[in-house]
Amino acid sequence: MSRVARLGAFIVVTLAALAAGVFIIGSKAYLFRSTYRLKAQFDNVAGLAAGADVQVGGVHSGTVNSIALPHRPGEKVTVFIDLDKTTHEIIKQDSVASIETEGILGNQYLAISFGSDGQGEVRDGDLIQSKPPLEMSELLVKTSTILDSSQQAIQNATLATAHLNSVSAKIDSGQGSVGALVNNKDLYNNLDATTRTLNETVVQAQAGATDFRENMEALKHNFLLSGYFKKRGYEDAAGVTEDEIDGMPQGTPEKTFTYPANKLFAAHDSAKLQSQKSLDESGEYLANNPFGFAVIVVSAGPEGDTSKVLELTEARAMVVRQYLVDHFGFDDTKLKTLGLGKQPGHASEAGAGAIQLLVFPVGSSLPAKKLTAAGVASEATVDTPLPAASHEGIRP
Repeated sequence: MSRVARLGAFIVVTLAALAAGVFIIGSKAYLFRSTYRLKAQFDNVAGLAAGADVQVGGVHSGTVNSIALPHRPGEKVTVFIDLDKTTHEIIKQDSVASIETEGILGNQYLAISFGSDGQGEVRDGDLIQSKPPLEMSELLVKTSTILDSSQQAIQNATLATAHLNSVSAKIDSGQGSVGALVNNKDLYNNLDATTRTLNETVVQAQAGATDFRENMEALKHNFLLSGYFKKRGYEDAAGVTEDEIDGMPQGTPEKTFTYPANKLFAAHDSAKLQSQKSLDESGEYLANNPFGFAVIVVSAGPEGDTSKVLELTEARAMVVRQYLVDHFGFDDTKLKTLGLGKQPGHASEAGAGAIQLLVFPVGSSLPAKKLTAAGVASEATVDTPLPAASHEGIRP
């Protein structure tokens, strides 16, 4: 082989090696590190692509190796995940994979939650749980609806203001009953009729202003929903007390499940579930056993603003109820909630509060709902102390 041919071959091999290196680095492959593989299945991967980042606790810890379409309709899309061996100690059988977005319009990546203490370790090739991705199209539709409503509220407020300006101008020029009353002392005998006219005008203005304020409040809580809902853990604040009872029911529960709040929720001031699988035992009990009614009782420690802590315990009770109703089949009209707020004597050892599911036997009467805005309840109840935690159903 001539010198020119050898030089050409050397250049070709070098360029090929360089190109291969570029592709390996670009795909974030863990070429020189020990890895293991897990699988997760989704109805829709929402734009996730092979080679996408995989984060565990917000840290880049692997890549999406490949994505396999189902073989027939009705089956799910399978995502194959390559993870660094260092994650093996924190990813457990109850870890959940979810598809997230970097910012509002960023790239898709796969996030895997930490597992719980006491859960079994995953093995190479295991299938882990998953939750459906949040569709940006749904968020955009909801945001568009809120914006349309707010625009109508602004128009109402503008019309009310214009009407007030028109009325004021007429009064200043002496037009109408109020204008005549102001400019002519002889018309005091028409005070009643003039007052009614003015009151009607004020009511219209207040209605427009109230409509505007309510819609702007809804927009404030729904615009760029990601950060707000991730922190609070619930969307419909109006439904927080929909199933809440007026106080602790009489009688002794036949079954009690107790959960520390710091193990069940993502943060001390959040109602977002992070270990919802811990609730499965109590959900299966409700689905497979007859009962009269059940109450989710949530208490918190002595720290924080009293009204905000009360709202937090009510929201946590609602979120736990929603999870049980959505995942287990039973008569949900018999599952009630009760947020106790700050209860130093009932808080967990960590001071973060506790969640109890109290199950009362068949034949027990449903307790009264929380008082409505009109101060009327359907039945009367007598408050009793929170029952002592049973050892049955306690989750770590």
